[in-house]
Amino acid sequence: MQQGAIGYEGDIRPLFRDKDISSMSMAFDLAYYDDVRANADQILAHLSDGSMPCDGPWPKEQVELFRGWVDGGCPA
Repeated sequence: MQQGAIGYEGDIRPLFRDKDISSMSMAFDLAYYDDVRANADQILAHLSDGSMPCDGPWPKEQVELFRGWVDGGCPA
């Protein structure tokens, strides 16, 4: 499990692949902190139910990392 504060640039942004960014662009821009932060609860819901990314769910560890980031206030 992640130790210390979870940050967007170092921990969260690398989770989103180019194809994820492209396929979700109609809903939100996963490449930019402000948009991910503004939509964090909705993104987490999609990650949790496995409907995102489009080609299969993230491993539980990645979903929990994103959840920890959201629970921690979405630090940059």
